[in-house]
Amino acid sequence: MAKNYQIMALMILSFVIVLSWAPISQCSKKPVGVARKEDIPFIKCQVCEKLAHQLYHQVQHKQAQISPKKISEYEIIEISENVCNLKKQEADWILKIDIVEQGDRLELVEQDSEGQCDSECKTIERACQEVMGYLDTDVAEYLYKMKPQIDSLVNFLCNDLSDTCSTKPPPVPKGRTPGEPFVPKSQKEAEMEKMLKSMEGMPGAPGMKMYSREDLMNNKFGDEDEDDEDDDVESQFPSKLGKVLREKESGKSEWKEKLGKGILDASETVKRHANKVSHRIHQWWKGMKASLKKPSKSSKGEL
Repeated sequence: MAKNYQIMALMILSFVIVLSWAPISQCSKKPVGVARKEDIPFIKCQVCEKLAHQLYHQVQHKQAQISPKKISEYEIIEISENVCNLKKQEADWILKIDIVEQGDRLELVEQDSEGQCDSECKTIERACQEVMGYLDTDVAEYLYKMKPQIDSLVNFLCNDLSDTCSTKPPPVPKGRTPGEPFVPKSQKEAEMEKMLKSMEGMPGAPGMKMYSREDLMNNKFGDEDEDDEDDDVESQFPSKLGKVLREKESGKSEWKEKLGKGILDASETVKRHANKVSHRIHQWWKGMKASLKKPSKSSKGEL
């Protein structure tokens, strides 16, 4: 019980710090882009090659982290399952890629920093998922048993397991609508998103997200693809806010008023918990400093 309290206290403190760190404009949820499926044939081979490079480097990085322990096949499978899912940290590499039109070709150009996830980001994610498909366990087994170099892994994934790079991509049609310009994220925004991803799966933090006050009041709680998941979570969330969300028969203005009050009440509750935890930590640290400064009786006798 005490351990769970400590975890919740840490989460509350982290959440309050995040809220106080950036203004509401930085915490607002950006418009969600939609994958341009028509662009996938032009970039699929390049995505496969970059995917193979990511699998190789992420496995190497994981091995270095747990050394001298040997990386398990399960850990490699976990990487291969998450590397094409933008909700996971393993897919952060996608956020650094810009799709650039050069003549009759589309080029994947890697940037120095992560960018806002728009339709190009979603298109790369979709292409990555089409390449990987159900091959994640096969790739993981190959990485675990064969320990290949990058070139061998690229050939195995993009030519042997799949035929992604077996043919030359078609030329880009002249009437193609250009994609959005690459917009880098601020350092604070990127760090906040990484923090939220790292907290995913922790007790009491199922899929935490950042929303602006306007998004909350306008009932903008994510994209349509996540509606089913949100309904399941909502049915298991016995809070006042969940109750308000389910009261569909009430009027729109009344619903907004109740929702706003629920948000304010929740905010006050979080602040009170954070203040209590902060006070306890302060008292504990004060006691620790006092005990460290006070000389023991044995040390006085020796002097």
